[in-house]
Amino acid sequence: MMIAFTFYLFAAIAVLGGVMVISSKNPVHSVLYLILTFFTAAGLFVLMGAEFIAMILVIVYVGAVAVLFLFVVMMLDVDFVRLKEGFLQYMPIGATIGLVLLAEIVMVLISRSADITTEALSHVAQPTPEGVTNTEALGRILYTDYIYIFQAAGLILLVAMIGAIVLTHRKRPGVKRQVIADQVATRPEDVIEVKKVRPGRGI
Repeated sequence: MMIAFTFYLFAAIAVLGGVMVISSKNPVHSVLYLILTFFTAAGLFVLMGAEFIAMILVIVYVGAVAVLFLFVVMMLDVDFVRLKEGFLQYMPIGATIGLVLLAEIVMVLISRSADITTEALSHVAQPTPEGVTNTEALGRILYTDYIYIFQAAGLILLVAMIGAIVLTHRKRPGVKRQVIADQVATRPEDVIEVKKVRPGRGI
């Protein structure tokens, strides 16, 4: 009963958070609501026994949102004095979302530690054998049956990263750059001058 109540509560919070993301006029509020939505979705995955997916959701998506917001602040011409002045303005909504996240963590811990009856277990899918965790089972499948697809996905991400660097790379005039080919082709006699110095005399 506790798990069902927590599931529907988290689902309602996730839907409400998603609506607030697209309806908030303040971008800072939208980012906070987006983090709340991702965190709530991770709580739903924990309730379903998919701890690995929940962890990835928090690490990748919540971390990506924070890093993206950081880069936006860095790239835009932001007046940090005015930004600090609005700190108290964002404090209530930030504190509220923080309290909601804390309450969700407590509810997930309580729900996971609650006694589950045999009737409830009969309605829950058991994708992994006994004695094998969800993360271990996923790792076995990912690195055996789908190893080539996994490596191909990593290669695609690498190409995308290199492409993004090439597209955003700008050549500025007057900046000295390292030319590997010229350094390799350099001969000692071109850069070193040997002079014979007589004893007691300088060059």
